[in-house]
Amino acid sequence: MRKLNLLMLSILFAMFVFSGCKKDDDAVVTPPVVVNESEVLATYLESTNSPLGKDFVNTDMPTIIGATEVYTLNQTNQVYIIDIRSAADFALGHIHNAVNVTLANLLTHIKGVNLAPYTKVAIVCYTGQTAGYGASLLRMLGYNKVFSMKWGMCSWHQDFAAKWNTAMSNMYASQFTTTATPKAAAGSLPTLSTGKTTGQEILEARVNALLTEGFTPATVTGATVFGALNSYYIVNYWPAGQYANPGHIPGAIQYEPKASIKLAVDLKTLPTNKPIAVYCYTGQTSAFLAAYLRLLGYDAKSILYGANGMIYDVMVTNAMTTFSASQIMGYAYDI
Repeated sequence: MRKLNLLMLSILFAMFVFSGCKKDDDAVVTPPVVVNESEVLATYLESTNSPLGKDFVNTDMPTIIGATEVYTLNQTNQVYIIDIRSAADFALGHIHNAVNVTLANLLTHIKGVNLAPYTKVAIVCYTGQTAGYGASLLRMLGYNKVFSMKWGMCSWHQDFAAKWNTAMSNMYASQFTTTATPKAAAGSLPTLSTGKTTGQEILEARVNALLTEGFTPATVTGATVFGALNSYYIVNYWPAGQYANPGHIPGAIQYEPKASIKLAVDLKTLPTNKPIAVYCYTGQTSAFLAAYLRLLGYDAKSILYGANGMIYDVMVTNAMTTFSASQIMGYAYDI
């Protein structure tokens, strides 16, 4: 009887092991979710599901505030001012109530601030370009009070105006052309590999990466572009009428502000195998756009100082946006 019981136990154990192995063999392994991250992100940011509830690039971009409005709002503590210049330059002079934060720490800082008492948030840099880049990234995360201060500290007081005062140039006025260049054929979006699957997750990962990387990789000088025109896909980001007159960088392709940079329009005509040099009037709007394109994975670079650094007198003649002494407000500052 004892031998029979042992035999039965052995049979039952064998059946249990076999059954377990069979379940393991038959188990369905769920493959990891694979998405086209750039497509998911672009679709998300163009939709009403985005943090801003709208397609920021083709509606409100750029969000820029003038020094006079910053000054006025600051009198009644209605503006939160973030100065992203170096600590050394901040110490030499800054707007009253401003806080000094690095670009890399911009998101971490603003997450810790109660913005409810403030009408607007002004990000301030030297010229308005780095601030535009940072403001663009924060806006797309849903910080709808964020603006960059136009012209940066150059517009606050003459003591800080050197960067813009020395940037204006006519160096390339004779090289601008009226010959149009067509857009490239539509292709694929860039490849992103954050490992995330939803638009919000991908957005957060990309914003953190770009802030950590800094603004420098997103910039290029006019001299560098003119020295190697064929090495860049050059985006002229101002209206078609001005693309024709006063003209544009040779080989530049016109993309209509608030219209062209959309999935259903011309976004996919931008190349993924070549750096994209974007320019506007001042380098401030192009900084906003470069931030968006880099979010999607494009190697986009804003041409510093825009056309102000290339065809300044032509722009004055055509009543385009230019920096001048009249832009310097002469407001007091703290040390």
